[in-house]
Amino acid sequence: MTDKRIRIFLRRIAEGLTCKKIALIMLGAAVCSFGIHNIHQQTGITEGGVIGLMLLCEHWLGISPAVITPVLDIFCYMLAFRYLGGGFIKISVVSTLSVSLFYKLWEFFPHMLPDLSAYPLAASVCGGAFVGVGVGLIVRQGGSSGGDDALALTISKLTHWRLSRAYMFTDFAVLGLSLTYIPFSRIAFSVITVTVSSFIIDRVQVFKLRNACLKEK
Repeated sequence: MTDKRIRIFLRRIAEGLTCKKIALIMLGAAVCSFGIHNIHQQTGITEGGVIGLMLLCEHWLGISPAVITPVLDIFCYMLAFRYLGGGFIKISVVSTLSVSLFYKLWEFFPHMLPDLSAYPLAASVCGGAFVGVGVGLIVRQGGSSGGDDALALTISKLTHWRLSRAYMFTDFAVLGLSLTYIPFSRIAFSVITVTVSSFIIDRVQVFKLRNACLKEK
């Protein structure tokens, strides 16, 4: 790709993205990645969606996460492009890069929160809250933090389900399959964290829709 094409690509991405929207996307990326790094990774709580499916494929098929993760994300984004349009993809490029950037940033620091491994229920709720608020802010701006969000938004669009129901459908399906190699006791806490995060993401999104309706009135 030539420098000129790169400039054109970046300019197209920037179209429709205000400074406020970019700032909120980056804030959401920071909150979400902070919670996963400081809570999920310390306590070993697994996830549903693409992350859980990646771990499942690694365990049973021996496929490296470096290979299967981009394949799953690309598949989800292709579905999103088909049903949600190019504008969603443009914003998702910014949000996905922001999440990756903050993941890398947090890795330079020691864990900033206490290790909640001895308190899995607290870890599940707090971890779900961080992910819910962070991803909720990103989704509220019209983007996604990864293939999980793209898939849930596509399912919500096609089925007219609430966003929380779409998230829980994909998460519970993957967590159910994960019972083939993960003890039920660990899966139970994962169910709690994905339920909390799905609920909060939906609440943040509904708050946006209500504001939009009020403005139209």
